[in-house]
Amino acid sequence: MTSTPNRKPLPLPGGQSKVLLHSCCAPCSGEVMEAMVASGIDFTIFFYNPNIHPRKEYDLRKDENIRFAEKFGIPFVEKFGIPFVDADYDRDNWFERARGMENEPERGIRCTMCFDMRFERTALYAHEHGFPVITSSLGISRWKNMQQINESGVHAASHYPDLMYWEYNWRKAGGSSRMIEISKRENFYQQEYCGCVYSLRDTNQHRLESGRERIQLGVKFYGDDDSAIES
Repeated sequence: MTSTPNRKPLPLPGGQSKVLLHSCCAPCSGEVMEAMVASGIDFTIFFYNPNIHPRKEYDLRKDENIRFAEKFGIPFVEKFGIPFVDADYDRDNWFERARGMENEPERGIRCTMCFDMRFERTALYAHEHGFPVITSSLGISRWKNMQQINESGVHAASHYPDLMYWEYNWRKAGGSSRMIEISKRENFYQQEYCGCVYSLRDTNQHRLESGRERIQLGVKFYGDDDSAIES
């Protein structure tokens, strides 16, 4: 098992001890997972990210998350059963819901739709499988709007009277710094755009305008050089 530093235990809301963790990727969830292990929290990872494009990028991010989870003895659902749930690649549904939002900016209504979609599926699974609490690793990244994420999480959980969303700020108390430290230690794959095809398009356009090359999938890893930054 991966070692965890000394930490102050994290109390789950409502005195609960079990949580369904929506994970977006290994770099973002690494600190969250280690904090939960150190706190003795019983958690299951729920990987549902139909926004990620193309399929190669989706598989890279999922496989990295599985690799890290298995260090904690967390099995992969297709091999052994829970507590790592692969909710599969629901790409067509995501594109249908994103229709008309193709040119919206980052952190705009398209991102809200994307968070809503992922949390709706997370909340449904939690309700059907007896989880009293859901949370997500999405908010640890400083590139994300934490209020936007939390509002989507709270809204999704509100549909079920037996479920609550944990609005914990994973960035505080050095969480964001440890996220980078863990990513470098584990040599995680470093994604260079948010995930969706429109984010890839806009990031590549910005890079070309800045005289840089387009993003190459699967070639950049944390710790390979000193320039690795939070994705």
